[in-house]
Amino acid sequence: MTDRVTAPYGAWPSPIAASDVSRGERLLGSPSVIGAHTWWEESRPEEGGRTTVMHRGADGTVAELLAAPWDAHTRVHEYGGRSYLPVPRRDDKAITRYGVVFSNLDDQRLYLLEPGAAAPRPISPEPHAPAALRYADFALSPDGKRVICVRESHPEPAAGGAAARPRRAIVSLPLSGRAAEDPGAVTELVSGADFYAWPTPSPDGRHLVWVSWNHPRMPWDGTELRVGTLADGAVSNVYTLKGGINESVLAPVWRDDSTVSFVSDWPGWWNLYEIGLTGPAIALYPAEEEFAHGFTRLGDRPYTRLADGRLVALSGHADLTPGVYDPATAELTPLDTGREGLTSWLTLESDGDTVVGLAGGPRTPLSLVRLDPRTGRTEVLRRAAENLPDPGYLPEPRAITVSGRYGAAVHATVYPPTHPGVEGEGPAPYVVWAHGGPVGKALGLLDLAKAFYTSRGIGILDVNYGGSVGFGRTYRERLHGQWGVVDVEDVTAAARALVEQGAADPERLAVRGNSAGGLTTLLALTGDTFACGTSAWGVTDLLRLAGETHDFESRYLDGLVGPLPGYAATYRERSPIDRADELVRPVLLLQGSADPVVPANQAHALAASLSERGIRHALIEFEGEGHGLRAADNRRRALEAELAFYGEVFGFTPEGAAPIALSTDYAPVRVGAASSAGGAAGAEAAHAPEGETDLDLVAEPLPPLDAHEPRADAQRAETPGRGLPAGQEHGEG
Repeated sequence: MTDRVTAPYGAWPSPIAASDVSRGERLLGSPSVIGAHTWWEESRPEEGGRTTVMHRGADGTVAELLAAPWDAHTRVHEYGGRSYLPVPRRDDKAITRYGVVFSNLDDQRLYLLEPGAAAPRPISPEPHAPAALRYADFALSPDGKRVICVRESHPEPAAGGAAARPRRAIVSLPLSGRAAEDPGAVTELVSGADFYAWPTPSPDGRHLVWVSWNHPRMPWDGTELRVGTLADGAVSNVYTLKGGINESVLAPVWRDDSTVSFVSDWPGWWNLYEIGLTGPAIALYPAEEEFAHGFTRLGDRPYTRLADGRLVALSGHADLTPGVYDPATAELTPLDTGREGLTSWLTLESDGDTVVGLAGGPRTPLSLVRLDPRTGRTEVLRRAAENLPDPGYLPEPRAITVSGRYGAAVHATVYPPTHPGVEGEGPAPYVVWAHGGPVGKALGLLDLAKAFYTSRGIGILDVNYGGSVGFGRTYRERLHGQWGVVDVEDVTAAARALVEQGAADPERLAVRGNSAGGLTTLLALTGDTFACGTSAWGVTDLLRLAGETHDFESRYLDGLVGPLPGYAATYRERSPIDRADELVRPVLLLQGSADPVVPANQAHALAASLSERGIRHALIEFEGEGHGLRAADNRRRALEAELAFYGEVFGFTPEGAAPIALSTDYAPVRVGAASSAGGAAGAEAAHAPEGETDLDLVAEPLPPLDAHEPRADAQRAETPGRGLPAGQEHGEG
């Protein structure tokens, strides 16, 4: 074994290129299983982020069901969720084959791909405007003839051009396709609430259960588990089983025709419960653990029921792992999947016998796996990435808990600089990551974006600041009314703790965050702990955000900051745009031009303000991208630009990244949308308006969209905290 050499941090030679990070991982989501058949969503960066539906047959053959340009993605809530549902289609009386119902990205209509058909056919009405009718969170009616789902309707603008609020309902559509020509064939089953999730018919078809909530609450604040009688194409006798304004109830599953399992945080943690159609709820396994990731993507479930009545459930803190709950003994038996490198699970599905899920670990890519609930053994059916770097270049995460303000616990994970042949001298530069959400969380899954830095000698500190999911309701509620305060204090405390331990260089600390984490980043830069920061599609103006963001999060700030207009002064105090005179450290801003969650004008306004104050910065805007980057070439450029930014500030020359020019002038850089083929030639700079600069003269962009963060751009809305892969993270505020 060769001796390790000493080299400056940040300039270590690394085999992990930005293109490996941007193109090397499929995004897997929403598994389904029926017998020997398995389906899942698969999003491909090399195709501009297009999502297809995949199928694995009984013989192990894997096939893509939807060829380009079909793109399975729902934009309900802008963040979306499960976009498809396998449905039985009988060829004769003896054989059942399966078609797929899916939501198509461009028009948001529902389509049915029949077995053996050359192309899908629509089964939902054509809306009055593109994407004005959206569908998500699908369930098959007990008779197999209809799809029950959440529908989001976007009305035509009112007189004067004012946008009307979307309306949501639970609806039923016939699989025959009759509704494609006759909108009256769509039956509205439930309406009246602002939001719906998990519509689930009972096995006998006599009842429907669902979760609903209303503004200004978010689903991790307060929801209701509701039930009604389902008969003659209508739901009646509706009442609340559990939940309320201060209880978050999630993921109902029928145990039998009259008993429902669900997850509730009534005791302070999301635990498993059961309730009959009458009578009180019963706690199945009280524990100071979470049995859910919170509200991640529509349609995801953190547990599933076996045919013998047992539950296979995920539990833990930030990272969840599976166990089997036996109602006969009231015991939960953990399944040791960590021995196979699967230490963080996202979701589970089962047909009662076969269990499938999405799982990974710090050195194991996210994978679609079949889980044996008897032994805990897993079989990998599909990996998000096949060709991984040598394990010597992948950091071993270390969980830490430090003391924040007034001694409050702050949870974080350290990813130290890691290289099999190189080491540095003294404390290392570190970048502190603030996750989105802000009620989200950082997971311990393999992330080549982290390894891209750590293999070059730059450490990562991923902070689950107060408000993060995974540590109980009290920890989440630390952020109530305190967004922009507690999160900033916690990321700062975690960084200082690493300095005190001698691991981090106090002169070379950076902070970065996406979306809500961007606000945390920018406010953290008003202190004296960090030398620079990167805000990716980050919030800069809370008052503007409250007035411009999409409906799902339009009242989110009521709980995070305070209701308007009474708290307008607080909104200004917490807005980086109003504190630009305190932002004296270099800033890199990354933004999608078509972002519906945090509109691009927020980044431009901040860049102009920084320019007025003579603060060095760079703003890179990606044409056609939304709340996150879909195109592989854009993700590559972004990652290289961020590395170059840290090199410029920390004083090292990174390998494989062109220098970035920081300026005190307002000179946004525009990058054209990448072609589906990817590659440098596929991403031409868009026409640069007066006062803007071509990217190639200044920089090249940021790390890829966090695989565990929900996506929501004007064309495609993670993921929980939010977001989890192919959906993981809660809505990004």
